[in-house]
Amino acid sequence: MTYTLSYSNQAVKSIKNAEKELQQRILKKAEELQTKPFPKDAKSITGYMEKMFRVRVGDLRIIYEVDETAKLIGVIKIDKRSRVYKRHD
Repeated sequence: MTYTLSYSNQAVKSIKNAEKELQQRILKKAEELQTKPFPKDAKSITGYMEKMFRVRVGDLRIIYEVDETAKLIGVIKIDKRSRVYKRHD
């Protein structure tokens, strides 16, 4: 089953600001989530209301949530580990 990918504004900005090679690696990893939303290297993130996960791409983390009923993967945030978990409520 294929899921639809949706990117937040922050995620789009992070991809645009990344170097070309890193952009390709991020997009490849995100596209892999469409067919396998819970890969072996995905980790569940606690402390949020929604069920969120993260996968690594080099020094970066992709934070995403999975809506199984809507078959949607929302890429919420892409950033370095030191900044990605900080909330901006």
